[in-house]
Amino acid sequence: MRVAFAADHAGWPLRQRILRELVELGHELVDCGPPVMQPDDDYPDRSADVARALLGGDAARGVVVCGSGVGASIAANKFRGIRSCMCHDSFSARQGVEDDDMNVLCLGARVIGEELAAELLRDFLAARFSGAERHRRRLAKIAAIEDDRPPR
Repeated sequence: MRVAFAADHAGWPLRQRILRELVELGHELVDCGPPVMQPDDDYPDRSADVARALLGGDAARGVVVCGSGVGASIAANKFRGIRSCMCHDSFSARQGVEDDDMNVLCLGARVIGEELAAELLRDFLAARFSGAERHRRRLAKIAAIEDDRPPR
């Protein structure tokens, strides 16, 4: 699977571990940068880069790391078609894909360590959307909200 990845300055401590895990799992990396740590780098820029990679068809899933994971998720979710969540537990990383078709995982480098980040990444990438009718119905309601029309 092609996976877009980016980390802002606060997410930088997890960058190498996430990249190593992606390679070990056999995924193709779409590196949305930056290539070197930038102290004034902002998470909205990194989230936008990952979201654009997904929406442009360059990647199937994305991962963004910032300090808490919260800001990166908020920024990514501003893009129509992006379903991003900050996860710090395995259940949410897996269930977010299975039930909610989550396509961007956001992690907080100031909240979790390298091994938990790798575990969450594995759970996120191994999960598949169930396609159950109730989940498709809920996703249609989210799409209606994105289009600013009444959900059915």
